[in-house]
Amino acid sequence: MERWNKQMMEAFLDPTMSIFLPRFVRVVAVDVGAKCFEESFTAGDLTIEAASSIGSARTINSRPLNKELTFSQVKKLLDSRNDREILEGLRKVISNVASPNIEIKRLVYIYLLHYAESEPDLALLSINTIQKSLTDQNPQIRALALRVMSGIRVPVISQIVSLAIKRGIADMSPHVRKAAALAIPKCFRLDPNTLPQLLEYLSTLLGDKQYFVAGPAVTAFLEVCPDRIDLLHKHYRALVRKLVDMDEWSQLATLQLLTLYSRKCFPMRTKRRKKDKSRGFYDEGSSGDEDDASGEEVQVLDPDLKLFLKACKPLLSSHNSAVIVSTARCLLHLGTLEDLDAAIGPLVALLRSTQDVQYVALHNIVAVCLTRPQPFAKYCGHFLIRANDPPDISRLKFEVLTLIFPHCEPLIREMILSELEHFTRSTNLNIVQESIRAIGRCAQGHPETSDRCLRLLLQLISSQDGNLVAESLTVIRHLIQQDPQAHVKTVIYLAKNLDMTTNPQARAAIIWLVGEFAGLPDDENVAPDVLRILAKGFPDESEAAKQQIALLAAKVYLHYLIRTRPTQGANPPEQPPEFESTNGHASASAMIEDGWQEPVSRQSKDVPDTHPIPLLWSYILHLTRYDTSYDLRDRVRLYRALLSDPSSTELASLLLLAPKPLPHAPSPSEKRRGLLLGSSTLVVGNGEISGYQDLPDWVREGDEPDPKLRDEVTVTGKGESSGGRDIPAAKELDEAVAAKGLPRIAPAAKDKNLDDWLNESDDGGSNEEETESEEEETESEEEESESASEGESTEDDEEDQEEEEEEEGERARLVR
Repeated sequence: MERWNKQMMEAFLDPTMSIFLPRFVRVVAVDVGAKCFEESFTAGDLTIEAASSIGSARTINSRPLNKELTFSQVKKLLDSRNDREILEGLRKVISNVASPNIEIKRLVYIYLLHYAESEPDLALLSINTIQKSLTDQNPQIRALALRVMSGIRVPVISQIVSLAIKRGIADMSPHVRKAAALAIPKCFRLDPNTLPQLLEYLSTLLGDKQYFVAGPAVTAFLEVCPDRIDLLHKHYRALVRKLVDMDEWSQLATLQLLTLYSRKCFPMRTKRRKKDKSRGFYDEGSSGDEDDASGEEVQVLDPDLKLFLKACKPLLSSHNSAVIVSTARCLLHLGTLEDLDAAIGPLVALLRSTQDVQYVALHNIVAVCLTRPQPFAKYCGHFLIRANDPPDISRLKFEVLTLIFPHCEPLIREMILSELEHFTRSTNLNIVQESIRAIGRCAQGHPETSDRCLRLLLQLISSQDGNLVAESLTVIRHLIQQDPQAHVKTVIYLAKNLDMTTNPQARAAIIWLVGEFAGLPDDENVAPDVLRILAKGFPDESEAAKQQIALLAAKVYLHYLIRTRPTQGANPPEQPPEFESTNGHASASAMIEDGWQEPVSRQSKDVPDTHPIPLLWSYILHLTRYDTSYDLRDRVRLYRALLSDPSSTELASLLLLAPKPLPHAPSPSEKRRGLLLGSSTLVVGNGEISGYQDLPDWVREGDEPDPKLRDEVTVTGKGESSGGRDIPAAKELDEAVAAKGLPRIAPAAKDKNLDDWLNESDDGGSNEEETESEEEETESEEEESESASEGESTEDDEEDQEEEEEEEGERARLVR
């Protein structure tokens, strides 16, 4: 028993066993209890058994703090389900943060980034070691340490991260400066109060000479302070030059930033110029670029904006589809139409990519087509539908074909119509509907081909597919309304096919068209006969067809009343007895229940009207009176009230025979006009997605910043700022000599090699003789000049000699 108490006291006093003691006590209790049921043990035997169990567990699970764990043991701790064991394993992992092996250090940093937010106190233990790594000789370790320090999402270390970024932007390695640029948004998210310091760092990184650093700096700028355009003025031209060399992610960010900058800093200027006309070789006249009030209006670009657009065009050859779309966005929203033409081919080339890229590319192509469809006409073959194209891509290709249809050649237009006709026989109902609508848009965009499109659609109304016939008749109705007088025979042809048409919407469309032509002369008017035939089967018609039959009856009866109206000056017709008032009240036989009135004829009650049109009108009124559709009953009650007085049809004519507006079938993507290319809102189309930002308007002329702010500033050796590139010392020397009024120093001779010197030594004798002859000639010339200047005073000679000596001294001083 004493041995048992001793073992238990040691277990409680041992700090390494205090964690595991409750579980071990339960294990021992279960083991001892099980043995009590199996065998009969004495108290001493149980005590020995319990002590041995605890001792074995202690030797297995207890780990001294000063003992190094093996890899398998650390892995077992990290894979454990116990939080305390995971924490102990994490401590062992973080202890390797000071390992000299860069691979181990990188793995530890990755593990630290993953668990730092959940265990901030433990992550803070490694801050000192990471700070020491910032001064390591290896730039990869310095960059990695800066990345890890900024990635530890603990707000307490925000100032330490800011100081680390300040050290990183002054590092000699571009990798470290890039890591500093990427760490700025992380530091800003940790503590927004560090923004003034981060703006200084961003301004320095934006002017970095390495495109490897400028790109991440632009990305950080867009995330931290996208509205601080004033920081970009002096770096604008440098960023434009570095744009081609950046990686794809940096190019996307730079294109977005410079597009916003261009809208806010370059005004929209236009001028009018004469259209180019052919002139003879000897003809004299003003050029097409001169201003002309009667000429066409063209856009005038700022020189710095031209520089940006010129730098964008090489990006159209990029392998990244996002870069191509972003470049096309810049050319569309900033450049002229001629600049946009350069992006048409690369956009079409994206159709050779995967289906998801094709879908996004087609949305952007449609958006460009809505603005400028002419350049896409020569790429018509790329928009033909393939057998494996999904319905969404086919629909977009149909839309592109209809947009470029008016700008194609006649042979290409015929090919497009044949393509659309082929897909009207597709088994996919959506493809059939889109192809028929596309035919209608083609006829609407190019009226010269409307007859061809109409014949094509008339062939489809004899189909057994009701949906196909209904869609075709809807498009036919729109085409007939464009020029009603030219399609009278078409309406007669449709009326003849009314018996074969079974689709309710199709029958309603044909009946409505017949009603629109109810005012034709009697020899061409088929409306009364159609009404007579339809009245026989009125109860079996659908509700949509019944509504159109009632409208047709009202229009036919109205035209009958107008044709039989008495001439001006004749005696007015005798008022029917139904409408005569006797003693202040109407005849009781004229009114019936529910407000219905009997049809009124133009003749007296004793002489009834036997014309078939009033009889048909009365028959339709009686049929609709007991119909189950309250909508139909209300419509007919309105028509009856309008036509109740045969002598007054002006209001009925105004409502029933009013001219209809010409139908216009816009492109399905018309509502997306003006959206930014490459945006998710353009692709999804169901309203603006959260986070969508449209381009700002062009800055007004006069409010733009001074163009001199975009001059690049460099620091000379004297600490003075000068625009442009670094000025060489020789150029400074020449400028100083010119400022003093001294003659220019002759340029020094070029460096000579050994062969040149040897050749000069061989020709020394001949050169000496030449020099002697030259000296004799100069002496003779000097004598002649002296004889010519005998009249000059000797004082002037002395003054000139002094001035020459001063000039030589000044020149020697400058050379030194």
